[in-house]
Amino acid sequence: MTSTPQPPPATGPTEPSEPTRPVLVIGDAAVAVRVCGALTSGGTRVRHLAAPDDRALVEALRAAPSGVVIAVRGDAAALRYALAVAHLDPRVRLVVTIFDRTVSERLRTLLPQARVTSPAEIAAASLAGPCLGPDVLAAWYEDGEAVHAVRADPGPDGGPWVRLERHAIRHPVPWRRVLPSWRVHDTGTRLMLLGLHGLVAVLLADWTWLVLSHHPPVDSFLEASRVVATVGPAAEGAEPAYAVFAGLAMLTTIMLAATFTAGLVDRMLGPRLVGIWGRNAAPRRRHVVVVGMGQVGLRLAAELLRIGVPVLGVERDRNAVQLRTAKALGVPVVTAHGGDRSTLLRVRVDTARALAAVGSDDLDNVAVAVAASAVQPALPVVLRAGEQEAIAETRSLLPVGRTRDVVHLAAAWVVLALREAAPGRLVATRGGIVQVDAEGVPRDLELPRADCGHGTTSP
Repeated sequence: MTSTPQPPPATGPTEPSEPTRPVLVIGDAAVAVRVCGALTSGGTRVRHLAAPDDRALVEALRAAPSGVVIAVRGDAAALRYALAVAHLDPRVRLVVTIFDRTVSERLRTLLPQARVTSPAEIAAASLAGPCLGPDVLAAWYEDGEAVHAVRADPGPDGGPWVRLERHAIRHPVPWRRVLPSWRVHDTGTRLMLLGLHGLVAVLLADWTWLVLSHHPPVDSFLEASRVVATVGPAAEGAEPAYAVFAGLAMLTTIMLAATFTAGLVDRMLGPRLVGIWGRNAAPRRRHVVVVGMGQVGLRLAAELLRIGVPVLGVERDRNAVQLRTAKALGVPVVTAHGGDRSTLLRVRVDTARALAAVGSDDLDNVAVAVAASAVQPALPVVLRAGEQEAIAETRSLLPVGRTRDVVHLAAAWVVLALREAAPGRLVATRGGIVQVDAEGVPRDLELPRADCGHGTTSP
C-alpha cells in the first residue's frame, strides 16, 4: 500500500439501515479471527479481510459498515489501517489493537472515535489476580489503590458472583535497593562476583595473619593490599610459613583478577537485565515469577509492580524486543528456559508467591506449569492457555494451574467496544467473563467461543 486511499464518491449507494450494516474486520491475528466468529455466531454480518490493499479497503467501506475492527500483527500496520479508515469514513466506530502505549495514546488523540487497546492490556488484570490468592479473580491499579475482583456468593437476584475490594498498596520494604543481591543469574555477573569475593577473601586472610602476628593493623592492611595487587614483597622478617602463604596468595589473585575482569567486561557489554542492587535486583521472596516476557508478560509484570507485588521475569531469548522495556520498568529478567528445573530453582520458586506462564505458545506454557508444579507442588500457577484448539478442548483435564484465554478476553472487549462507548474491565471466571463497568458494577457477559467461519484473504 503505497498510495493514499481516496474516500468513496459522494454519489455512492444509499447508506443501509443500522440492523443490516455489516462489521468490517481487518487482520489475520487470533483476535481478529475470534471477533469474527463471535459476531457471526451472534447474527451480525461480518466482512473479514486479512490484509486489504487500498482498493479493497475503499470497496469494503462502500457498504457503510457499522464498525471497523483492526487487529493485525504489528503496531505500524495497525496505525496505517486506522488512519486510512478514519480518512475514508471519519464517522465510523473504530476499534484498534495496538501494544505500544505511546502509539496508543497518540492515536486516541488523533482519532477520538477510535477505541484503542491491546490483548495484553485487557488480560493483564485477569492474569494478575490469581497470582495474589485463590479467591482473587483479577487485580488492577486504580486511583492509587489496588482493586481486587474476588469470588462471592451469587446474590438473591442471581447476579454475578464477583465483588470488588479496594486495598491500600503496600510496597515491600526496599532492602534489595540498599543491600546488594548476591543471588544473580547471568554468567558474567557470577564470574565477576566470584573474582571479587575471592580477592576480598585473600585480602582479609592476609590482613588477619599479619594482625595475629602482632603487626599494626594499618601496616597489615598495606602489606595485605600489596599481596593482593601481586606487587609484594611480604613484610620484612616474615616467618617462612607466611612467606609461602603470601606467595600462594599472589598467584591465586592473578586467577581471581582475571575472573573478575572477564565477568566485569561481560556485564558492561551485556544487557544487565538483573541488577546487583537497586530496583532491577532480583527479589528474594513473595515475588511472582513471570515466564515469557512478550507483550502479555510485560504488561502483567507492569501491573503487578503497580499494585506493589515484586516480579522476576524469565525469558529464553536474550534478544527479545521487550527486554529493553522491562529494564526501563524495573523488572529484573533472567535469560533462561523457564521449563528447566535449574532455572526454576535459581528464580526461587520455593519462596515465590506464584508463577505465571504467559508465553505465546500454549504447549510451552503447559510444560512450564508442569515443571514448576514438580519443583514446588504448593506453588500457585497461572498459565495463558486455551488459544490453541488442542489446549482449548482439554484445558479442564490439565489441573496444573488456573488458565486464562487472552484471545477470548480481547475478543470480548472488542465486541463490547463496538456496542458501548466504555466497555470497562473484563474479569475471567471459571464459568465465563464478567464485565465491570465504569461505576464498578459487575454483570455476566455472554460471548460465544467461536472462530471465523470463512477465509480471511483479501478479495
